[in-house]
Amino acid sequence: MPSFRLLAPVLFALALCGTPPAASAQSFSDGQRGDIETIVKNYLLAHPEVLEEAMAELSKRQAAAETEKHEASIATNAETIFNSPRGVMLGNKDGDVTFVEFFDYNCGYCKRAMADMLDLMKSDPKLKVVLKEFPVLSQGSVEAAQVAVAVRMQDPGGKKYLDFHQKLLGGRGPADKARAMAAAKEAGLDTGRIEKDLASPEVRATIAENFKLAEEMGMNGTPSYVIGKQVVIGAIGLDGLKEKIGFARCGKATC
Repeated sequence: MPSFRLLAPVLFALALCGTPPAASAQSFSDGQRGDIETIVKNYLLAHPEVLEEAMAELSKRQAAAETEKHEASIATNAETIFNSPRGVMLGNKDGDVTFVEFFDYNCGYCKRAMADMLDLMKSDPKLKVVLKEFPVLSQGSVEAAQVAVAVRMQDPGGKKYLDFHQKLLGGRGPADKARAMAAAKEAGLDTGRIEKDLASPEVRATIAENFKLAEEMGMNGTPSYVIGKQVVIGAIGLDGLKEKIGFARCGKATC
């Protein structure tokens, strides 16, 4: 509800005009409307802090609406978000919190966020990690993501995938098919099989699934995360991620 302080000038103006607050704007005469506008303008000029209060309240309501939208989207798509066989599952497969990251191999912030993810896996034995390719930046990103899906198809356990992931995301220069294939070879994967699997419908289906999820959750950049009932867009650093995991685990930043 708007505060009395915020409504005061309008209510005062309506009282002066002898018009009940529920009256429609169309019922005011030109003179009454002019009086109201003058009173409101003068009040706001004398008390500009009211505008700050109004904007703060608007931001609060928008954030609450966004949170509600995210929670509803996660609830609707929970099985695909957290347990799809098309995601790469790392860490504790039976963990009490699932940490889902959407990333692009050409995303500079994703390169730094990879270190955060690795630290979380080392320090939190109860954490389940799911990686989802979300190539939004370039054609090279799409090519690298396609190779990554083929790597997952060859290595469902994720051990070699993680090695490949670190080599490609942590390397220098733009990622594309050539760099992804080189990283796969370094990680000990069968590049001939990867070439064959790149034509598989599974590659296209995986990336399409990830894009559909991201769209429904309002993700517009990388890295983006789903942690419990929370959607997190952007790199928020290791401490920020730990806080989100804490809220998902026990309802507070530190359990």
